Amino acid sequence: IAAQQRNLPAANEAGDPLVQLSDRFESVAAKVLPAVVSVEAIKPPKLNAGPKAKVIEESGSGVIVKSDVKAGYFVITNNHVVSQSKNEQITIQLPDGRIFRPTAVQADPESDLAIMTIESAQPLPTAILGNSDNAKVGRWVLAIGSPFGLNQSVTHGIISARDRGQVTLGNTIRIKEFLQTDAAINPGSSGGPLLDMNGDVIGINTAIASHNGSNSGVAFSIPSNLVKRVMNQLLQQGAVQRGYLGMQLALTFEPNEALKLGMDRVKGALVEKVYPGTPAALSGLQQNDVILQVENVAIRNENHLINLISSLNAGQRIRMQVWRERATTTLDATIGDWTKAQTRFRTDEQ
Repeated sequence: IAAQQRNLPAANEAGDPLVQLSDRFESVAAKVLPAVVSVEAIKPPKLNAGPKAKVIEESGSGVIVKSDVKAGYFVITNNHVVSQSKNEQITIQLPDGRIFRPTAVQADPESDLAIMTIESAQPLPTAILGNSDNAKVGRWVLAIGSPFGLNQSVTHGIISARDRGQVTLGNTIRIKEFLQTDAAINPGSSGGPLLDMNGDVIGINTAIASHNGSNSGVAFSIPSNLVKRVMNQLLQQGAVQRGYLGMQLALTFEPNEALKLGMDRVKGALVEKVYPGTPAALSGLQQNDVILQVENVAIRNENHLINLISSLNAGQRIRMQVWRERATTTLDATIGDWTKAQTRFRTDEQ
């Protein structure tokens, strides 16, 4: 061991890649930590909890940003952290000790995002929302959380996968295109930022995949490009406008099912049911159709299709390539308005 220690280069040796990486982690954390906040929300007791039921205290994290569409300071967090809480029941604390109540809270339950407006006479630290399309698999990332009762924590890892959709987060969450990371993210860090090595926010941490809620090496973040789209629409319009077609998709598309349909690989989104009077029905879509392509975009799976259609505007015309009876066919459809139609459908329908 002594020989090994003697051969170890000095930690401050110029050009040491490990020292350079450590310095980068340190500089990224220092850049963003001032903008990462603690969020505490008081919620009413659960329904049917009994007369002695106590209020629920929810603890999470958030990050302060600015917007291209509206002046001011905005805290991004998860909707599940602040849902059902009134503004006066939400406390936002900065690392320097300053405390705020939000003057407005706008939420999008379908993506589990909430945008809280805070007002300050003094400048506030902010983070920059980056381009999550640059978050390639294998890239280093840092995750920051700031739950109440604990000091801020920083963990590191890599992007393990993109476009993860098979994540169970609750019945209201329909838009799923998560970044998966192995950076340790604990429940109190929900709403905190996932950072690239430039210190830009490329995701909002929202869930861990485990049976008991503890970190198990698999965590999920909402991509920053989706965050920006949701935030801008909430700030401009007060709600997120989404398109829909009106069909139920298979949650899984198994290789055996693909072979039965005459396909040589698993791809696309399998239609389980088409609802009458919807854009899907008017387009001619049928049960057991497999939607392979929308315009020039090849469909990977059902969540990819849901996310794509949701991002389109009502009234937009699209052309779909569909697998039916062992051959491809082309169908045209007009996107409908999900806001007007959603009361008809369950959360797993598109």
